[in-house]
Amino acid sequence: MANKKNRGGLKESIRKMFVSLKRKPQTIPMLVLVVAFLYYSLNLTHVSDTTAKLQLTGMGLSGFCTMLFSMLSLVCFINAYPHRKKTNIPMLVLMFLMLGILIFCDTYYMDSITKALTREVNPITVDASTIYITQAYDMLGVHRIIVAVGFVLTLLVPVLRKLLRRIDTSLPVEEVGQMDAILLSEES
Repeated sequence: MANKKNRGGLKESIRKMFVSLKRKPQTIPMLVLVVAFLYYSLNLTHVSDTTAKLQLTGMGLSGFCTMLFSMLSLVCFINAYPHRKKTNIPMLVLMFLMLGILIFCDTYYMDSITKALTREVNPITVDASTIYITQAYDMLGVHRIIVAVGFVLTLLVPVLRKLLRRIDTSLPVEEVGQMDAILLSEES
């Protein structure tokens, strides 16, 4: 009996999730951008250590801009889709600009790492004590991909809205009657 309730509860929670997504499809790209921000933030030590070791022009500024525009793009995203109002186009454009800057900064930082590792005079060698350099390079590549996915999903919000509307989230009539019976039995 308890197993049936769990299945029904899981099914109902999935249905409620789809209803919520049908109302606010912009939640999907928002979650992707939050994942990108968290991924960068939680791996910021590798970037800081790499900047301190290599000390090339613009590396510190690039890392700072990535962190700053990650936070500001989330704020712009929230303001671009106000509750029960039309989409705020200027905020959306500003957010896309910031996401483009994020991708540029990640690419610039990765190029700086490549230059430091392949330069002819005094190249940096990666060993056990400087493994964080390759970890930072790999992390920035993944971060750039996550941001690009968030960018594309944000562009596709109208398409997501139409696709999500096709999903039937209504309760069958017999289940509504059963739910009314359950609610009445719980009240007595």
